[in-house]
Amino acid sequence: MNLALALACTLFPGWQQEGPARNYQGESLFEYMDGNSEGYYAYGFVKMNGVTCVRGEDKILVDVSEMADPEMAYGMFTANRDVTAPTAAIGSGGQIVPRKLIFAKGKYYAEIAAEPDKDHTATLDGLARALAASIPGEAYKPAAIEWFPPADSVRLVPQSVLGIGLLKRGYVALYGPSKAFVVTEASHAIFAKLQARFPEAQPAALGEESFEVNDKYLGHLIAFRKGSRIAGVAGEPNATLAKEVLKRLP
Repeated sequence: MNLALALACTLFPGWQQEGPARNYQGESLFEYMDGNSEGYYAYGFVKMNGVTCVRGEDKILVDVSEMADPEMAYGMFTANRDVTAPTAAIGSGGQIVPRKLIFAKGKYYAEIAAEPDKDHTATLDGLARALAASIPGEAYKPAAIEWFPPADSVRLVPQSVLGIGLLKRGYVALYGPSKAFVVTEASHAIFAKLQARFPEAQPAALGEESFEVNDKYLGHLIAFRKGSRIAGVAGEPNATLAKEVLKRLP
């Protein structure tokens, strides 16, 4: 399916197109998103198609971005959702708040922003179903979500997990004042370099190798390696959570 042709205001009965359609690829997204484009590039942005639709005094900006793959599209959704608000069963995962709708489906990340400043929730709910039906791909949930006990949120971090450049890519789950993490591609050498960053680290007796340390920025850090993954917990001390993550890792 050519998404550029499929994305049109005719998807939404009663709405009319305002202005030309939008199309961005590669670095041209800077022209539209300005400083907000960096997050899109971090999640493997390929291209965006957009259209503005009006109905009476209401206006919606509809944008659908193709990301590198379904995992990155889902990651984009988790990076932008409001963790204090409920999610919606749209595509791979969605969320509707009074003036905005976001969801992922297949390798696409979709968003609708509504004007003027009022509660558009009911309208956005109807638009969500129509837009999701027009987007190719299947609902997708990363297997990594099951590596964590039920959490406030689980987010794909595409670079610098915990703000550490050495930890290239992984998942972070929130549990109040603590966060659990799993770095998906690691090794003994990377773990050794990580531990070397914390001269006061002490053994933690978890996984194949481990340490724990109190850090000025991360709080109490427990880190361990299991096979090709580095995982652990940062924030408030929570050895029970670290052990649960270790147990769940394949």
